[in-house]
Amino acid sequence: MSAGELGCTYAALLLHNDGIPITAEKISTVLKAANLSVESYWPVLFAKLCQNRNVDDLILNVGAGGGTAVVAAAAAAPTAAAAAPAAEEKKEEEDGGIDDDLMINLFD
Repeated sequence: MSAGELGCTYAALLLHNDGIPITAEKISTVLKAANLSVESYWPVLFAKLCQNRNVDDLILNVGAGGGTAVVAAAAAAPTAAAAAPAAEEKKEEEDGGIDDDLMINLFD
């Protein structure tokens, strides 16, 4: 990520956090106050991005990438590989396994 991208990202987040509408002029003002010089197209691009998207959604979904690669990998997987985990689960159930009431689920 370039310094221009990073500076505009922080400027846009700062403006959004303060409830100020995100415009290219205001991003440039924040960058100038931070004594950071960037190419003139970065503030314009970030302002257009923030106008077309909900910034809260962008913040909350920052780590939710990889949608197309995951779908392609799942589509390419053979059906026999999908049946194998089901057979393992059935075997564990027959063995008795560990009582579910005693298990702690860290992901709930």
